Amino acid sequence: MHTLVIETASEACSVALFDDGRLIAHDHRLLGRGHAESLIPMIAALPRKGRADRILVSRGPGSFTGVRIGIAAARALALAWQAEVLGYPTLALVAAIARAGFPDQAVSIAMRGGHGEVFVQNFGAAGMPQGEACSLPPDPAAQFCKHEVIAGTMASEIVSLKGTGIAEALHPDARRALELPPALITPDTAPIYGRGPDARLPA
Repeated sequence: MHTLVIETASEACSVALFDDGRLIAHDHRLLGRGHAESLIPMIAALPRKGRADRILVSRGPGSFTGVRIGIAAARALALAWQAEVLGYPTLALVAAIARAGFPDQAVSIAMRGGHGEVFVQNFGAAGMPQGEACSLPPDPAAQFCKHEVIAGTMASEIVSLKGTGIAEALHPDARRALELPPALITPDTAPIYGRGPDARLPA
């Protein structure tokens, strides 16, 4: 059973290929932009050209464009390979990575959002979310993060605003996806935006 993981929701773009749960190859790049141009070549450079029986893809929240690129690629490859496609929440992946360094501790996640806001979500010691992810301005985001350990691309800024806590600056990484609680990997591949649309139809 080969599993391909696609993670494109942040400034980082990463892919990983597993064989029966064993990591056999991965690529992780801090791109900022350019996920659309980089993702397919990164997958093609993996062993077997990345071909897998199962594809896991990040659903966000994160970059609107990045999330949609990853999901579109996962769905297209699943159709071509007749593979199963599953989704997972991006902030939960960051929480799983953070918890590896702080076993049995609850963590708060703070990731860079759009328009100067921060995507935030709290997670319990077992890695399950404590409420929904949301997008907030920095000061309310700092108040929202209730745990001592704060991880993500905005962790240092949020800890500075709070005046207390432990900051773990982290990007999501596809090679750590199998550390997610199994209950968070589901057939739902719809994007998680974490905030309302910028454009609204007239009343």
